[in-house]
Amino acid sequence: MKIAMLTNNYRPFVGGVPISVERQAQELVKLGHQVTVFAPMYESDGPDQAEEFRERMMAEDRKSPERVIRYQSQKKKMDNGMVYPGIWPAEIFDVFERERFDCIHVHHPMFVGPWALLLGRKYKIPVVYTYHTRYEDYLHYIPCFRITQRSTAVKRKAVEWIQKKVIPAYMGWFCNRCDLVLAPSAGMQQMIRGYGVDTPAAILPTGLDGEFFTKDAGKSQEIRAEYGQGKKHLLVTVSRLEKEKNYGFLLRGIAEIEKLLGDDFHVLIIGDGSQKSELKVRASILGIQDKVTFAGNVPNSQVKHYLGASDLFLFASRSETQGIVLAEALAAGTPVVAVHAVGTDDIIEDGVNGFLTEEREEAWAAKAVEALCEENLGKMRSAALISAENYRASRLAIHEEMLYNQCGLRKGDRAYETEEDRRKRSAMALH
Repeated sequence: MKIAMLTNNYRPFVGGVPISVERQAQELVKLGHQVTVFAPMYESDGPDQAEEFRERMMAEDRKSPERVIRYQSQKKKMDNGMVYPGIWPAEIFDVFERERFDCIHVHHPMFVGPWALLLGRKYKIPVVYTYHTRYEDYLHYIPCFRITQRSTAVKRKAVEWIQKKVIPAYMGWFCNRCDLVLAPSAGMQQMIRGYGVDTPAAILPTGLDGEFFTKDAGKSQEIRAEYGQGKKHLLVTVSRLEKEKNYGFLLRGIAEIEKLLGDDFHVLIIGDGSQKSELKVRASILGIQDKVTFAGNVPNSQVKHYLGASDLFLFASRSETQGIVLAEALAAGTPVVAVHAVGTDDIIEDGVNGFLTEEREEAWAAKAVEALCEENLGKMRSAALISAENYRASRLAIHEEMLYNQCGLRKGDRAYETEEDRRKRSAMALH
């Protein structure tokens, strides 16, 4: 099968969607499929390194098992480093004119999303969409929709209207024009149906490649020695340092953990983003600057060693559709303490492989301390490893392959119907 994957962001950008697209593509290649990923071109921030940066990116593309074709993007970037795709991605259309694909898998409803629908109609091939992101939680990346203390009541009302009405309406419209919608979790599938989507839908989480299940005790011990600062417990969290990740709550929660544990722990924060400086200031105001280390970005292949070095994974985001890092933590045998949310509730079993709490710092901190009790920690570590088996990418890719085939058969039945067949089917539906 020849599969075209269209995405608004990809490596070297660090984020959940690029990781998901890359893993899906590479696992499908292992199954014998030809996968072409259409991804935006990235440029370095400094013109002096532009050529070297591009060459490194293209070199990585060439050595990857999936085929990567870059289309031009706009020079302007979002605050979190995402690029704006070009208005007319000619590179995508040129390839489709020369080659025949069996399936289009689009990973965003905006920018490349409408082009995927157009290509699907033009070439009569099925379009599959993965609902990765709750876009209503990400409006603040677009300057004109950003709410500040100076924002007028009119603007606040307008942004709220867009979040609650416009985005759900658009998502419903887009999904109903696809042939299959994939949801990363059961909670997201339910949310999609609430938008009035009647397109066939299935649950397909982002998988973990086999390397996530291999341990290197030596590396984990080195990391613990470097960042644990000699404390009894090392806690960790991994995500972009952005508003939607709810880091304000997480830092306040760490301050509550300190009240209960005293000086017996340290927290490692892995990730980078536009909120980093502000979060460091907040940590100082809370008096926990000595309790946390902002380690910055870590190569994805190395994250598992940091997770394996830690006793507990802390999570506060309420904007996840799945939370890939949660599955990664479980694969490392690291229990999770998180806030109840769609996506998170589907992977964390309260009291089994971690704890789920309401968004109250005291309750969240109390569960973190409870999880660190020796008896609880041992049981939860074992349960975490068992839970992670459900997220092996090799198994999920076989399921994805089956969904593609089913979608293609349904599309084929409709694509080659005669006008008389359509009239008969409509008449039968009426009776």
